[in-house]
Amino acid sequence: MAWRNHSAITQFLLTGLSDDPLIEALLFALFLGIYLLTMTGNLTMLLVIGADSHLHTPMYFFLSNLSCIDLCFSSVTVPKLLKDLLSERKSISVGGCLAQVFFVFFSSGTEACLLSAMAYDRHAAICHPLLYSQVMRTELCVRLVLVSWGVASLNATIIVLLAVNLDFCEAQTIHHYTCELPALFPLSCSDISITVDVLLCSSLLHGLGTFIPIFFSYARIVSTVLSISSTTGRSKAFSTCSSHLTAVILFFGSGFLCYLMPPSGSSLDLILSLQYSALTPMLNPLIYSLKNKEVKAAVKRTLRKYLP
Repeated sequence: MAWRNHSAITQFLLTGLSDDPLIEALLFALFLGIYLLTMTGNLTMLLVIGADSHLHTPMYFFLSNLSCIDLCFSSVTVPKLLKDLLSERKSISVGGCLAQVFFVFFSSGTEACLLSAMAYDRHAAICHPLLYSQVMRTELCVRLVLVSWGVASLNATIIVLLAVNLDFCEAQTIHHYTCELPALFPLSCSDISITVDVLLCSSLLHGLGTFIPIFFSYARIVSTVLSISSTTGRSKAFSTCSSHLTAVILFFGSGFLCYLMPPSGSSLDLILSLQYSALTPMLNPLIYSLKNKEVKAAVKRTLRKYLP
């Protein structure tokens, strides 16, 4: 697939995070550490969930898929960022730019859908504990995951088609560390009003379509938990949702701000983008393991099983 009427443009230049060699070296060490922690944490979650039969439940099925998508999400942007931090010329080909646009939207879209499915799982576990195994059947869980991947793929394809139809004249410098569609808008010499409207509508539909079920699930959860007379019971019920709720706040908070605010080219845009594309994939395994006794116990059992 080629850009329409863009024979003169074969690559874009990225401004990156800094042009100071010392700061770039420090940032390289920081993001290398973040990437290694992301890979280690998510691969460990996949290994532990796959190896321990005690974790073969709907919640951990969704969590394993979340770890897969976090591996993809981080790998879309961070390795290129690390390379650019060591390079004087930060460039990206047209094909590479299109690939980043697609996979950023695919990864973020799938993660939003998975978080929504996980909220429904928590709702079923707390509000209908006696019917949980009937409600969250294996077939339903598989369908929810397939729908998550499918809807995100469709949304990402629409976004890439928008990017393909943008016309560029001479400007090649993207004021960002990666290829994101809002960062390409200032470079376009064509009318982007329709593209902006479609992107806004797509982001709103996908964002609200996944966030609203989360909101109503937690509204029912809170209502159910408050009706529990035992303080210990209420505390235990809330604790089962704390990890998921933290992940939702981190992801949707930065994601909504990134795509619903007009791009300003400021450092805030970069910080928000780094939050949901680099930091959130690293934090998710920590969030779901530090306060989770089941995961801690499974890690110990797995270590005893595979280590002498």
